[in-house]
Amino acid sequence: MTPTFGVVGLGRMAQALLWPLLEAGLVEREGVRAVVASEASAASLRQAHQLAVDTDAAAAWTAPVVLLAVKPQQLEVAARGAAEAAAAGSAAPSGGLLISVLAGVTLERLQRLFPAWQCVRAVPNTPALVRAGLTGLACADAVPAERRRWVEQLFALVGEVHELPEAQLDAFLALTSSGPAFVAVVAEALADGAVAAGLPRRLAQRLAHRTLAGSAALLQERDLHPGQLKDMVSSPGGTTIAGLRQLEQAGLRSALIEAVIAAAERSRALA
Repeated sequence: MTPTFGVVGLGRMAQALLWPLLEAGLVEREGVRAVVASEASAASLRQAHQLAVDTDAAAAWTAPVVLLAVKPQQLEVAARGAAEAAAAGSAAPSGGLLISVLAGVTLERLQRLFPAWQCVRAVPNTPALVRAGLTGLACADAVPAERRRWVEQLFALVGEVHELPEAQLDAFLALTSSGPAFVAVVAEALADGAVAAGLPRRLAQRLAHRTLAGSAALLQERDLHPGQLKDMVSSPGGTTIAGLRQLEQAGLRSALIEAVIAAAERSRALA
């Protein structure tokens, strides 16, 4: 258990990570030192969750472990706050652990802006909000094995964790973080097709969601190659192969491949 836990930017993703930590007892509620941008948000979180939430980041930087979850354009401001806390003698001792969930911000940049901290770069995806997430981790060389295990334990509370070479995080982000948006478009399109074929909208949406969820579960639990599942439901001259023919003519496969590549390239450009 860490005695105090700083959160710089207690937004939606940071909350999704913090609540399981509290439930698991890895962090005490009284030990949380959180920061948000507005006093209205701070007051709301204090009242709803009995947390120490402020708009001044100084208290958060006194913690030995800090989760950095601000917007990427706020990174320099956060770094100045950490430096000011160190200059005032109120920051955590040198060697504190900084866990960043900022998209596209490299370990090299984190270490340059937060030289007194041992940095971890994490790439969680939106399904972490319902504890069905995927998180990619890359750790600076200075992070010891014990701390790496603690960070893995943190993110394992909201899903599956993969420690990767940092060079692979852009591809990981493109598939797992951008992927939910691509899947949402597929779900929407499937539901639209069902509506066009005669189903009520609400039922079509539910059936599309359940079809995607059930298919993913079957692929994972039976450890099937996607082509195997496709062949399982494609009878000669049947309805499924007729639909697949249309998907191939429309270029769905190529469009999805290019979408993942474009997202990865954009992630590299942002870095």
